[in-house]
Amino acid sequence: MTFTSDSTTKESVQQFRRFDADTQLALLWFGYLDIKDQLTPANQTSAQDTAAALYDTIAALPKEQQLQAQRDIVAGANSDVSHSYKALSSSGKLDVWLRLARAMEDGTVTQVPSDYKLPEETNDFVNKIKGLDFEQRIDFTRSAVQEMGAK
Repeated sequence: MTFTSDSTTKESVQQFRRFDADTQLALLWFGYLDIKDQLTPANQTSAQDTAAALYDTIAALPKEQQLQAQRDIVAGANSDVSHSYKALSSSGKLDVWLRLARAMEDGTVTQVPSDYKLPEETNDFVNKIKGLDFEQRIDFTRSAVQEMGAK
């Protein structure tokens, strides 16, 4: 299920899914940094609770396993974390990524290396996303993370 309502956003989600797991993780991270000051989470309490439980599971892992858990979610791997993620509501899934991004920002969860550069083939994609308005960017992100998790 996707939430995209316009062709630009739909195309962006399809393009995003063609990138490898690490590139998708980095794009989610940089996308968060770009709009974090505009975010005002207001999920339902149940979505927040289930997202918090999965986030806590990931955050409790050693740093390298935290990264692997995120990769597993993005790649749809057959892992406990990936299955738990797949069972979340769309709001819960978005909330997990928001929690992970905030934890990366404060160093609680393994961070994108400070010298990391996105692959050159992402340039057009990044420019397209930056051209979307805030609501379209949220719609894009929700659609991108909705399909993640165990297959």
